[in-house]
Amino acid sequence: MSTATISAADVNKLRKMTGAGMMDCKKALVEAGGDFDKAIDELRKKGQKVAANRAGREANEGYIVAKTNEAADRGYLLALSCETDFVAKNEDFVKYANDVLELAMNNNPDSMDALLAMPIDGVTVKDKLTDLVGKIGEKIEITNYETIEAPHVSIYIHPGNKVVSMTGMSSGAVKPEVARDVSMQIAAMSPVALDKDDVSKEIIDRELEIGKEQARADGKPEQMIEKIAMGKLNKFYKESTLLNQSYIKDEKMTIRQFLDGAEKGLTVKSFTRVQVGE
Repeated sequence: MSTATISAADVNKLRKMTGAGMMDCKKALVEAGGDFDKAIDELRKKGQKVAANRAGREANEGYIVAKTNEAADRGYLLALSCETDFVAKNEDFVKYANDVLELAMNNNPDSMDALLAMPIDGVTVKDKLTDLVGKIGEKIEITNYETIEAPHVSIYIHPGNKVVSMTGMSSGAVKPEVARDVSMQIAAMSPVALDKDDVSKEIIDRELEIGKEQARADGKPEQMIEKIAMGKLNKFYKESTLLNQSYIKDEKMTIRQFLDGAEKGLTVKSFTRVQVGE
């Protein structure tokens, strides 16, 4: 089919089917001889080319979405990254993130690979992502897919969808506002672990080494270095482990004390915090 025989209606039809630009649709139809299926393949190839060209770029902007199921005992989080804040607010970009999250909620894939292989709109999640790259022209990735299962799951989404936390509580009877306050605490204070015993050896060794170097830089006696470093590590525990952090709404109590006051024995089973660009 020649360029002359490809009508504006055909181009518009392909644009509505794929969301690609008018000129890209016209070129794809010409190359495909007017065959819509082949034209869609051509556009997908273009998307793959764009993806390859953008692979080395930084994708430090994005959009994070999270939801719980109706029973609020399972939470789902998806982070979609891109290169610019302009694209992070793009309607198609945001819709893709929400559509993929909804797909995950309905099918419970157990890994990122399983999610990417799932069918959506006649293609896989991965292929649709490639199409989106071709349409928008930026590097786009699903950087996080997280799930939490607990008696009660709480979600806090900071305005702008750049920081999202998800918290699994030990009790299904917890007041929603209590669980939300904990999720807000996690978003604001970015704890590295739930409690002291949950901090990795790698982090402990790093903090001890930093403490020792700081003490030496301050001219402290060598025989005091180890004790000073341990003191700094204990301060790190208080500042960076969730249950030992000061509650942001009342710094006179820790999160552990806040939870126990809300419901005897109440605690956090697990949590996750995702921030755009990290």
